[in-house]
Amino acid sequence: MATPSTVTSEDRLREIIGAPGDLIVAKVTDRLNDLTRQFVERSPFVCVATCRPDGGLDISPRGDPAGFVRILDDRRLLIPERPGNRLADTLTNLLADPRIGLLFLIPGVGDTFRINGRAEIVDDAGLLTPSSVEGRAPKLGIVVSVEEAFTHCPKAFIRSDLWNPERHVDRTELPSPGAILRSVADAGLDVPRYEEERAERYARRENLY
Repeated sequence: MATPSTVTSEDRLREIIGAPGDLIVAKVTDRLNDLTRQFVERSPFVCVATCRPDGGLDISPRGDPAGFVRILDDRRLLIPERPGNRLADTLTNLLADPRIGLLFLIPGVGDTFRINGRAEIVDDAGLLTPSSVEGRAPKLGIVVSVEEAFTHCPKAFIRSDLWNPERHVDRTELPSPGAILRSVADAGLDVPRYEEERAERYARRENLY
């Protein structure tokens, strides 16, 4: 196979794709306003990007009822930290490097909202209690200080037809979590039992909050 041609400079990149228009550049701001805050308030799902201490990158999903990412003021957000698998990739990354990127999605809406900034981990009960769900307050939260905030166009959603239910994939067509775990972590894993116990825990909403 021939070695592919690569792009190694911004000059060459701009030669191919062109430069952004003035309006696009001007849309990036350092705070929320009465219009853009609605994308945070109506979103039940956000992707969180952080940097690993070894120089690698990480991205993690966060989801809850819409508005779970609380707006503290026009330059600060609070993301509640719910129980997970205890790897705590996002949290340990932030201890070493406070840079963070957020991508907010709203079901059925093509536009997304992006925030870049810096974060700190908090354990202040007074700050976290308003983020309680089902009577349980998070033990930790991530306060994000906004440095860049802007809407992102819906072209990716138009091309992917993401929100079209006719394009939804039946989960049974893909490998199950248990099958994947058996292939990479434990060749002796009892997949049916694992899947059954996992489904029962979720049905009981065990360890969700």
